[in-house]
Amino acid sequence: MTIKTETAKPDAERRRTRATLKGRQVEVDTLNTLRNLLGDERRYPELSRRDLLIEHLHAIQDECGYLSLTWLRALAAYMNLPMAAIYETATFYAHFDVIHDDDALPPLKTVRVCDSLSCQLAGAEKLRAELQLELDARRVRVLRAPCMGRCDQAPVVEVGHHHLGHATREAVCAVVDTGQHQPEAVMWQRLDAYRQEQGYALLNGCRDGEVLVDDLLTLLEHSGLRGLGGAGFPTFRKWRSVRAEPGPRLCVVNADEGEPGTFKDRYYLERYPHRMLEGALVAAWAIEAEGLYIYLRDEYPGLHRVLHEAIAELEDAGLIEPGFIMLRRGAGAYICGEESALIESLEGKPGKPRHRPPFVAQKGLFDQPTLVNNVETLYWIPLLWRDGADSYAGHGRHGRSGLRSFSLSGRVRHPGVYLAPAGITLLELVEEYGGGMLEGHTLAGYLPGGASGGILPASKADLPLDFDTLQAEGCFIGSAAVIVLSDQDDLRAVATNLLAFFADESCGQCTPCRVGTEKMLSLLERDTWVVEDLQRLSRIMQDASICGLGQAAPNPVLSLLRHFRADLARHDIIVTSMPGEEGQP
Repeated sequence: MTIKTETAKPDAERRRTRATLKGRQVEVDTLNTLRNLLGDERRYPELSRRDLLIEHLHAIQDECGYLSLTWLRALAAYMNLPMAAIYETATFYAHFDVIHDDDALPPLKTVRVCDSLSCQLAGAEKLRAELQLELDARRVRVLRAPCMGRCDQAPVVEVGHHHLGHATREAVCAVVDTGQHQPEAVMWQRLDAYRQEQGYALLNGCRDGEVLVDDLLTLLEHSGLRGLGGAGFPTFRKWRSVRAEPGPRLCVVNADEGEPGTFKDRYYLERYPHRMLEGALVAAWAIEAEGLYIYLRDEYPGLHRVLHEAIAELEDAGLIEPGFIMLRRGAGAYICGEESALIESLEGKPGKPRHRPPFVAQKGLFDQPTLVNNVETLYWIPLLWRDGADSYAGHGRHGRSGLRSFSLSGRVRHPGVYLAPAGITLLELVEEYGGGMLEGHTLAGYLPGGASGGILPASKADLPLDFDTLQAEGCFIGSAAVIVLSDQDDLRAVATNLLAFFADESCGQCTPCRVGTEKMLSLLERDTWVVEDLQRLSRIMQDASICGLGQAAPNPVLSLLRHFRADLARHDIIVTSMPGEEGQP
């Protein structure tokens, strides 16, 4: 047997070891600058919590205008996280500009032109082309952007963090030249004024033992209040299910309304933020939550300031302990309106929906049972207690009960947010609240629930608009985002606009949604639409997608095939049916 022996190496060779870790190293100066920006994590370890990652990315983006890999490496060291985790999260969100080492820096100024359906109808595409010709690309970049939640002011343009409604080329160029790119001022009801209207009386009554949880749940049940972010789940049942889970529990406000055509939450928050905050604090009290998080979409920078100041008012008045309410910014991801994706984002991760079960009510934020409510749902809580359940449930038309806040836009004279009886029809909504159709336009169809709610023809404009009333037509009301179409609108352009939105906003986690949205968009761009192909792809997406984005993305196409075949033919779209398909929806 031969025994191998290792010859001793010379000292010089033994010392030839790696002097540094693998990969590119953190620049000490950048790390020190980061500590000056965010705070010193060596003295305050809580600053390096994973759930603060997106907030830290925002701080760097706001400071530099972009995220270089040098900064991201420093942030990885600061938070003691793998660079891969930092990079994955930063590149997931549309509002972060990740710049690689060899990339040119972006221009100092960014102009975003909304390309949602309402803005497209108002001429956004032409405006974007004009701005690209007018503005110096070396100084200003012009980008497309999804819905900014201002559909009543279409077309909408954002310069820096400043939004312009009814935007024109001249107005945008003037704002670019001034350099005043901060959010527009918001006039909102302050704490003292809200208290003069019995504000926080309900919260005080809850804390003082004058209001019992069971009484409050009974009120919510009798009022018929449902989740007003789109799902329509009864509010009292959601609260009850979270209360039934063992603590500790958390409460989350979903203020990430990103459904194209929806802007009601912004409307209420810009006027009465304390009413929503009181509703949220009552919800937190009812489930004995240890903390309250508000997830606000980044397209509402002015509201970030409003809520920050309103929360400070509550802390100064002693109504909440400092740090009980935590305000977090989204970063430009429609998918984060889905509650489990929102939870992932709050934890500092890419906003990808979770598989269920477990449900968020069982295992949500930081694996704790979590109550997630929409802004408008919480807005109603103090009003229902003050005025009684009948003040809400006593309204309604055509056999329906309650009130709905409709975001009305498109081809109407007076777009806006309108509080109307549940069950109102589209014709009634347009004539009584929207001032009728625009001059020269005839009603052709409408979207009752934003991009995902499907499309109905003018012949069905007398259907009650409410939860559970439109399913037979393959549609739903969702967040009550009503976009009105006229005889002058191109149905192919409408369909491709909506599918391009879904394709761009898919998180990419599941194949049916990631590939399906892109494939369906390509099918719509053809001169001939093959019904069987579109229906087969739709079934796969609806049956196999993880979340509502992929499940609802085919709805606009299926609606056109079901209700608008004659109109498609008039727009030179050839719709072919396979043998045996004729007459099928």
